Amino acid sequence: MNTKEKFIAYKTIVIREVLRFSRIWVQTIVPPMVTMGLYFVIFGNLIGQRIGPMEGFNYIDYIVPGLIMMSVITNSYANVVSSFYGTKFQHSIEEMLVSPVPNYIILLGFVTGGVVRGIAVGIAVTIVAMFFADILVHDLVVIFSMVLMTAILFSLAGFINGVYAQSFDDISLIPTFVLTPLTYLGGIFYSISLLPQFWQDASLFNPILYMVNAFRYGFLGVSDIDLGMSYAITLIFITGLYVFGLRLLQKGHGIKT
Repeated sequence: MNTKEKFIAYKTIVIREVLRFSRIWVQTIVPPMVTMGLYFVIFGNLIGQRIGPMEGFNYIDYIVPGLIMMSVITNSYANVVSSFYGTKFQHSIEEMLVSPVPNYIILLGFVTGGVVRGIAVGIAVTIVAMFFADILVHDLVVIFSMVLMTAILFSLAGFINGVYAQSFDDISLIPTFVLTPLTYLGGIFYSISLLPQFWQDASLFNPILYMVNAFRYGFLGVSDIDLGMSYAITLIFITGLYVFGLRLLQKGHGIKT
């Protein structure tokens, strides 16, 4: 395939992925907005008044970046894992694999769909946050770059989960038992400086901590983690997951019989 044909194939996959979640926006966009609204009310207004300031900011302002990032993580992941497993279940993935479309185009198409949904939900949640907190902006470049990189990373993770999934139950195991705990322990609701030294050190093994803190730096200018380290860790995970996901696709793991 020449470059133009590859772009057409990529664009076709992306359009399908975007239409897939946008047509049912009541199920894909609205629920995260409602959920985050409840987080703002309960943790921000009610519990936050008892906790007091965090790192010199009102508690609700401090948790806003983490809550936005949490919505981006969960939705970019969920979009790709459900979509790719759906193509396996319907046996339409075989049509892609026997076509002349390169495997990396297929992978990038699915990932882009997850990124679009993750960012769309992130924007929607940010709009909701404006009704509860003051949205501060310290560095727009950090905000945009980190949210994009995070959406890419978890779209790739969702793709890998979709490759290994053998049933609809399998696509919820990782989000339930791995992704959710890591997200809640990733510094969304607190600064790790409040933890005992042992748990501070243990938290450093949680990759989500680096993304949340870099994203928070973009809004508030404060972070528990060095910004350069956050970017480095995120890039390492993106590279590793991309190479692994592409290799699985090329070998037809869980797809070819």
